[in-house]
Amino acid sequence: MSKVYAVFCWSIVFMSQIVAASETLKVATFNVSMEATNYVARESDIKGNELFERLATSENPHIKNIAAIIQRINPDIILLNEFDYTPDENKGVKAFVKHYLNKDQPGSKGIDYPYYYIAPVNTGVDSGVDLNRDGVASGKGDDAFGYGVYPGQYGMVLLSKFPIDKSKIRTFQLFKWRDMPNNMLTTIQDKQGKSWYSADAQDVLRLSSKSHWDVPVNVNGKTVHILASHPTPPVFDGPEDRNGKRNHDEVRFWVDYLNAGQNAAYIYDDQGQHGGFSGKRFVVLGDLNSSQDEGDSYKDAIGGLINHTTIISEPAPMSEGGKRHSPDNPFAATHTAGWRMRADYVLPSEYGFSIKQSGIFWPTEQQADYVLIKNRESSSDHRLVWAELVLTDND
Repeated sequence: MSKVYAVFCWSIVFMSQIVAASETLKVATFNVSMEATNYVARESDIKGNELFERLATSENPHIKNIAAIIQRINPDIILLNEFDYTPDENKGVKAFVKHYLNKDQPGSKGIDYPYYYIAPVNTGVDSGVDLNRDGVASGKGDDAFGYGVYPGQYGMVLLSKFPIDKSKIRTFQLFKWRDMPNNMLTTIQDKQGKSWYSADAQDVLRLSSKSHWDVPVNVNGKTVHILASHPTPPVFDGPEDRNGKRNHDEVRFWVDYLNAGQNAAYIYDDQGQHGGFSGKRFVVLGDLNSSQDEGDSYKDAIGGLINHTTIISEPAPMSEGGKRHSPDNPFAATHTAGWRMRADYVLPSEYGFSIKQSGIFWPTEQQADYVLIKNRESSSDHRLVWAELVLTDND
């Protein structure tokens, strides 16, 4: 009996190791375009509460489609870009979960996210200086710390089925661009070769157009750090290329952050803590508005991130819908936006993960779900990007 019992116990241990080794986590990012310009005819009509009015009911077609897409993929953790920030969680994130995600949408079942994280962002926040050099420090649009016509426009939300350790979150909303060594801020010049930004502007301008977050999530006793951001698009400026250069440095921030023992000493968070990444297992998430193969951004920053020694870069998520959308483009299958570029990323760490499968929610025109992504009015001009990760049994 003792031998049989020993074999039985060994079998239990062996099977538990297999289960632990095969534990999976589905992580996603989605620029949902849930900000005011999707709900008004003209920017001049914006009041800033358009999203929250629509979240108060369960009937808005745009938001119902967004919820249906999320339900189709059913990620364990998802970052939403362009979800307007409000400190009133009942009007914002809780209303979205309760009135849309919890409810069955056509073709999919309701899902729940009991844990979430929101925080202020720089968009629409008055900088107090004239950043666009039109002679007026208006406090809106190009004169805000991040482009926005009201505070919180284009914000971020992190939803999770696993607990978030809010006591250990690091945010970098207030980090000043000038404090990044070898930054591109000082290279931005006007047609006369003079600095685009005044000394006063350089003294206050923040690096993040929205924010950078390091959010630890407890996944069955294993900590997964979500590194979330949404850098500015590298367009909508002029020959001075102030947005392109800011996008470069916003993306580069994560490269330096992950080089904790080398290049991260200059970094400080909003709580005053200095230094870079101190964890082990992480996933970089967000609409980074940059591609190492296409588009108008500087390629070295995004290339340095994708090919970072701590990151699993291959295989890249793909879709048949994206491939057919641009049949003559060799990169089309990896596109994450209707305007034909890979802009949105799920980049897991080499430590503690392997990729089981990944994808981009981009149905073809022949599929029934195409109505969910037909255009920005249907849902978004971006696609949900996801990766199902296997958590290894590392600590």
